[in-house]
Formats: sequence, structure tokens, C-alpha cells
Amino acid sequence: MTFAQSTARSGRVAGLLAALIGALLVIGLLSPPGAGAAPSERTLKVATYNIHHAQGADGLLDLERVARVLEDSGAEVIALQEVDRFWGERSGYVDQAEWLGRRLGMDMVYGKNLQADPAAPGLPDAQYGTAILSKYPIRDWSNTALPKFPAGEQRGLLQADIKVRGVSVRVLGTHLQHNNSDERLAQIDAILGITSADPRPTVLLGDMNAEPDSAEHAKLSTEYTDAWQAVGIGPGYTFDADDPKGRIDYVFTRGGATPRAATVPSTLASDHLPVVVDLVLPHPSGK
Repeated sequence: MTFAQSTARSGRVAGLLAALIGALLVIGLLSPPGAGAAPSERTLKVATYNIHHAQGADGLLDLERVARVLEDSGAEVIALQEVDRFWGERSGYVDQAEWLGRRLGMDMVYGKNLQADPAAPGLPDAQYGTAILSKYPIRDWSNTALPKFPAGEQRGLLQADIKVRGVSVRVLGTHLQHNNSDERLAQIDAILGITSADPRPTVLLGDMNAEPDSAEHAKLSTEYTDAWQAVGIGPGYTFDADDPKGRIDYVFTRGGATPRAATVPSTLASDHLPVVVDLVLPHPSGK
């Protein structure tokens, strides 16, 4: 082969490669540098789930079933309500928060709202409350007691700070009073008082025990976006799990945490259904 023939052949090969790469770009099998998700986009999948101490709508106690629901959701940050810690026979004397955190390989913090003497000899004090699980390290956290009326049950606001690819995010988990609207409104006033001055992207998750047409929802909506109302499809009912007819479990956002998609997975692992929401977060530089 002469030099001229070799050069011509090389040129043809280079041309064919260029044409192939161009075709792959067109059909999306290859992407040029920087293509795909916008470089400023930070995403976060969150979930809220009242686990009813892992007793399902079918009456079965199965913490592993709860874990599988959470695992299958793909959520990176999860707020849980009605979580037992050594509470007693109803939940097998298990520290459910620690067990779920270990099982899912996530950081965990627990908000104790009720405490009782040990349920059996040799166990720690029995506790009942809420938990936050996170794929991202939890940098700081606290649990704040919310207002309680004389006949009410103590409720709390569990707060956890995480960082998602440079974005500081405030995660809040709560479970409001189940049988008194005025008490819930007082609890919401306290939550707004705690969170209003914080400009960070914030996600408020929990069992609010209030329907979307309630005064409680209206008050929260003065500062927060109801993710299901923004992007959910259908009624989004979460209670009762075996025959859902009400929406009382929510993901609320503010501070640039923007809902993109929302689902309510079907499961009998609790008497509630979980709510799972995909969020877009602002770029840490503000761009």
C-alpha cells in the first residue's frame, strides 16, 4: 500500500468514525461533555411514612416489610412517625429507629415525644416518637416539643440538617395532634415560628392529621408548598391504607426546594401509605 493509499484509507476511517459518533449523539447513546441534567440541578428524593409501629393494615407486625417499602421507594431522606423504641410487646421490644437505620444503611436521629418505664427488665426506658433517616450525613439535629393541650398527647418537631452536593437542606419531621384542630393550629404556629426566618431549602414531612381543605393546611400553605398539590396526580389519599379515602400525610417545601414528582405507593405495611416526592434544589452558588 502506497503512502497516498494509506492516507486516503485513514481519511475514510476517520470519516466513518465521525459519522458514527454523530449518529450516536443524535439518538442519545452518547452525550457531549456537560450534556444531560443541567449542571446547576441538585435533586433529592424524600418520603414521609407513618409506620404505626410496623403493624400493618392486615394486623401483621413486620418491620422488615416496612424496610422494603422504604428501600423500594428510593428515598434518600425519610421522615417516620409512630416509631417505637423498646416500647413493649406490640412492637417486639425493638428499637425500631435504630433497626431501620442499620437495615437501610442510613444516618438516623430520633425524636422522643413519649417516655415510660422499661417495658421489661434489662431494657432501657420505653420511648415513642418520630425519626429521620438520611443517606447523607446528618450534621446537626434537635427535637422541639410542640404545644400540648391538657387532654392532648405530646408532639414534637424533629429537625435535621444535611448537605446535598453542597446545598444545605433543613429536614423537618412531625406528627400533629389527631383529634383537636385548635391544638394542631397551635402546633403549626410553633412550627412556623421556628422555621420562618431560615432561608435554606426546607422540607417539612409528616402526618398532619388534617385534610387539604382544613384551616391547618391553609395556615401551613402561607409559607410552604404542598408538594402533592403542586405535582401529584389524583387524590393522593394516604389513610386508611386498605381503603384510602383521606389525605393527611404531606411533604411541604419552601426556600427553593421545588417538587418535581410525587407518588403514593400502595402497601399494607402500615395503616397509612407513604408519600414519596422528587425535589430539585437550588445550586449552592445561586446560579
